[in-house]
Amino acid sequence: MCRVQCGVWSYPTCSIRGVKYATTNRDGYRGYKSDPGLCAKCPTREFCTTHSKDCVKTVQRHVWKDYEELADDARYTQKYRDLYKRRKETIERVFADAKEKHTMRYAQYRGLAQVTNWVKLKFAAMNLHKLANWKWKEQFLSWFFHLFSLFVPKTRLPLAAQPVFSTG
Repeated sequence: MCRVQCGVWSYPTCSIRGVKYATTNRDGYRGYKSDPGLCAKCPTREFCTTHSKDCVKTVQRHVWKDYEELADDARYTQKYRDLYKRRKETIERVFADAKEKHTMRYAQYRGLAQVTNWVKLKFAAMNLHKLANWKWKEQFLSWFFHLFSLFVPKTRLPLAAQPVFSTG
């Protein structure tokens, strides 16, 4: 049972079992046409085929519409709502840093190719900066713990003061 009125999926009263694929246009829309024999007998024909003299309903649906509906279904689950809340902490922070710290508020070049290369270079520099910070912290922390372990005295309790565990 389709829901169709003027190319929009809205009326559940129209049953178009006879809708068949007709063509795909250059904009990526698949065209479907109904069987005029079925639509001529339909009691709700005036809702569906108002502009058609030969009782043919034409429906257009984009080739990516199924994927868009899947993405919408996933977007409204609790898991992705929680994940989307973290977006402002991670992804939008990167773009804010790019605008403020790396002069990306305005483009320095003209033309798509030059601006694209400039943006790639800026983000590569930002990624290298982040990698260098990770490596430095990793080495600093390992050096700090090694130094800390040298100055901490290694104490052991005397054998008589160690806890005894019974098995019985």
